[in-house]
Amino acid sequence: MNAELDMDDMMPASAMANTRNTQAAPATPTAGCLEIDALTVSFDGFRAVDGLSLRVDPCELRVIIGPNGAGKTTLLDMICGKTRPSSGRVLFEGRDLAQMPEHEIVRAGVGRKFQTPSVYEDLTVFENFEISLPNAHGVLRSVFFHRRADVIARIEAIADMVFLRDRLAGKAGRLSHGQKQWLEIGMLLLQEPRLLLLDEPVAGMSPRERELTAALLARIAQGKSVIVIEHDMDFVRQIASKVTVLHQGRVLSEGTVAEVQADPRVIDVYLGH
Repeated sequence: MNAELDMDDMMPASAMANTRNTQAAPATPTAGCLEIDALTVSFDGFRAVDGLSLRVDPCELRVIIGPNGAGKTTLLDMICGKTRPSSGRVLFEGRDLAQMPEHEIVRAGVGRKFQTPSVYEDLTVFENFEISLPNAHGVLRSVFFHRRADVIARIEAIADMVFLRDRLAGKAGRLSHGQKQWLEIGMLLLQEPRLLLLDEPVAGMSPRERELTAALLARIAQGKSVIVIEHDMDFVRQIASKVTVLHQGRVLSEGTVAEVQADPRVIDVYLGH
């Protein structure tokens, strides 16, 4: 059985979080900057994304919302290289990701979390973190390689940040759904991305887990750019400074939460249903 979440026990040490964010942030002036320019992709004649342009600034937490079929997940797929655009550019720190294979995009500093958590349930939480380290190659090697003190400290700091410090020795399969979401986010953070893509990170979470996740994303965005796709408008209001609304593969509206909620076009195609 999963232990009941306790916010006081789970909140991370600020010094650890600040240290990780400081180390993860590169020293270039465009670090974490993403520019989408006239991006288009078609599937069997249907334009899933149609001439879409937007910009995400360094250390910005951008939330993307919109009805089903608006092109939200397809946009993330094109940023991370899973789907190739028909035309347009995906510029990250000045490099066009649309011309790069997926593994090079990861190495360039882009991390992607999909809707469903993907963790090794038969391994411990600590071992899952080990596997995600950039110098870990394969499950067996990562499990049995020598655990240096600096590696242990690094994993413990990230585990603390994602509320899993007291679960490191337990099997990942015994975590709640929300805790598995945190584990996968932590695994990505260990790779030190400068742009983090999160597709519905609070789906299936309890209200307390959503609250903790909102605080987690606010801390993460202090040191990197974050794009979140989300349908839970209560959660969007907790985390978003800027919201982009997609509809039929295009940007329908953009602004603060209050601004997009008051936009008659957004009410008509999304919020009013």
